[in-house]
Amino acid sequence: MGQFDFYNRRPAMIGSGNFRQYAVLAALIETTQGPAFLLEKRSEKLNRQPGEICFPGGRIDPGEKPVDGAVREAMEELLLHRRQIELIGPGDVFISPFNFMIHPFLGRLRDYNHSFSLEEVSEVFTVPLRFFHENKPQKYFNRLVLELPEDFPYESIPGGGNYRFGKGTYEINFYQYEDKIIWGMTAIIIQSMVELIDQYQLL
Repeated sequence: MGQFDFYNRRPAMIGSGNFRQYAVLAALIETTQGPAFLLEKRSEKLNRQPGEICFPGGRIDPGEKPVDGAVREAMEELLLHRRQIELIGPGDVFISPFNFMIHPFLGRLRDYNHSFSLEEVSEVFTVPLRFFHENKPQKYFNRLVLELPEDFPYESIPGGGNYRFGKGTYEINFYQYEDKIIWGMTAIIIQSMVELIDQYQLL
C-alpha cells in the first residue's frame, strides 16, 4: 500500500455532517433580452417556504452527488429531460448559520417551453442577466444571538459566566425585478454566480 499523500488531500469541512445538504441549478436560458436566469415561485401548497422565489433544487438524497441532486430536482420541478440541461460548472457553496449548505451549479436549458410541476411550482419567470449587472442588491445584516443551554459548564472555561463569546452577522440580500422580490439565499447565490460568470467569462 502506497503512502497517503496528506499534503494533497481534499479537506473536508469540520461539522459538515451536522448540516442538511441541498443543491440548486442556476439555470440560464436565451431570451430576446439576452441570457436570463430562470427562476420559479414555489407552490403555496408546500410546507416549507411556500410562495418564495428560488432556483430549482432541493435536498440531496443519501449517496447522491450534489450535481446529480441539482439536475434531478430541476428535471422534477421543470418537467425536463436530461438532454435539455447543459451543465457549465459548480458555483460556490452557500453555508448557512442555520445548519444547512447549498451547492449551486450553473447550467443552460435547451428547448425549454416554461413547463413546471404544479405540485411544487406555481410560476416560472426569467430575469435578464444584465439586470444583475446593472442593479446591486440591497443588503441587510442581522445579528446572530448565542443562546447557551441552562446546564452549560461555565465553571470549566476561563472567566466563567463572564466569558466573552464572539459575535456574528447574517447577510440578507434583496433584489426587486418588476413585481418580483428575490431575496435571501437565492439573492446571495445569484450575486455569486454573476461574479463567477464575469470572472471566468463563461458566456
